[in-house]
Amino acid sequence: MTAALLYPFIIVAGALQALGNSMNAQLRGHLVNPFLAASVSFLPIVFVFATLFLVMPTPLPGLDSLAAMPWYAPLGGVAGAVAVFGGLAFVDKVGAGPFNGLTLTANILTSLALDSFGLFGLPAAGFKPLPWLGGLLMAVGVTFIARVTPDKGTDSGGTDAGHGLNPRLLYPFIVVAGALQAIGVVWNAQLRGALVNPWLAALVSFLPVVFVFVLVFLLRPRPLPQRTDIEGVRWWMPLAGLTGAVAVFAGLLFVDKVGAGAFNGLLITANLLTSVALDHFGWLGMKQVRAGAARLGGAALMVAGIVLISLF
Repeated sequence: MTAALLYPFIIVAGALQALGNSMNAQLRGHLVNPFLAASVSFLPIVFVFATLFLVMPTPLPGLDSLAAMPWYAPLGGVAGAVAVFGGLAFVDKVGAGPFNGLTLTANILTSLALDSFGLFGLPAAGFKPLPWLGGLLMAVGVTFIARVTPDKGTDSGGTDAGHGLNPRLLYPFIVVAGALQAIGVVWNAQLRGALVNPWLAALVSFLPVVFVFVLVFLLRPRPLPQRTDIEGVRWWMPLAGLTGAVAVFAGLLFVDKVGAGAFNGLLITANLLTSVALDHFGWLGMKQVRAGAARLGGAALMVAGIVLISLF
């Protein structure tokens, strides 16, 4: 099977990832405590993958493949979860535009570096100017899309109010979260290679994430949602993690076939275009933001960028 035949599945995963981000934002708003919201979001993922593994337990890894597995491979889910939790904790402090722009740009550039230098076991493709030009176009496109947000009218003074912290001090952490998101995809692919069974690999990837969030919530259970908050939770909100898990599972299966740059480029482009549609129509409780010239121009740049990354 050629890599191009996998692109539609990756695009669908990116679209579902965008839906999951919006659903997670709604879940966080109703459950109040970000650690509780993250636990509720990730628990159904573990249940689903554990069930699938019990139903389809073969093939199983041998001792040789387990011995050859890098120590960091099981931490792919944790690396990717940093960006998810960053969205839960920081979006209201820095704004959706800066947060998405920083994480996605860091993701794109890290993915290209992984491919170019052959990091974490990927085949080294060397420096190719056209894919890097594509990455630059995508970064510019992200900037155009992200700068038009519901919180655009809030100046820096208004954003800082009540937080006691300059939001720009959070930017390095957000950039690291975006880079870890790209690295987590590669680690998950190596975990899949070592464990053979994709359901087992996905389960192992998400188990540490759930353990960490549940443990932190037990240590810091405040604030807790009130009865009125819980009554506002819709049936689809706790499924946010499952929609995002499709992208993680796609990374387990496809990143070694299409390359980190093409995979993350397609995923991010589908994510951003779906986000533009969600904002434009105000779906899933999002504040309505019309897709004007800046956003449509940014989308066009991102599509041009992914063409350069995928074809060259």
